[in-house]
Amino acid sequence: MTQDIDPKTRMHSAEHILNQTMVRMFDCGRCFSAHIEKKKSKCDYRFDRPLSGKELEEIETRVNGIIASNLPVETAFISKDEARITFNLERLPGEAGDTLRVVRMGDYDAVPCVGDHVTTTGQIGSFRIISSSFDGSVLRIRYKLDKPA
Repeated sequence: MTQDIDPKTRMHSAEHILNQTMVRMFDCGRCFSAHIEKKKSKCDYRFDRPLSGKELEEIETRVNGIIASNLPVETAFISKDEARITFNLERLPGEAGDTLRVVRMGDYDAVPCVGDHVTTTGQIGSFRIISSSFDGSVLRIRYKLDKPA
């Protein structure tokens, strides 16, 4: 049941979609730092400027579109050597081992990850950007989730 899903699990799953949206819109890479909490979360990106209000709206629209498409969230296991060919392993913990779990959100996103995730994107809830800031070369996006219907 959707109501029983831990809010941090929903937030973490939303982070995957936000990251892939940033990659697709701005070719900036996934966040280099994230702080995921139950009520609000933030992601930091290497970036060269602040985002416009229109760009923030477009990010929100795209993320919510992926959530609404109710994509399956699945996992597969691959060797670290195989993963190195396709994925940036920079944020992977050192104790990850030689076999990595890759989390796929339909055909939208795939990344090695050790966190907990929803089983379909529709369980995440509505995504809202509450603020963004730019300092030096760091763009920070703060977001919240409304409970799924």
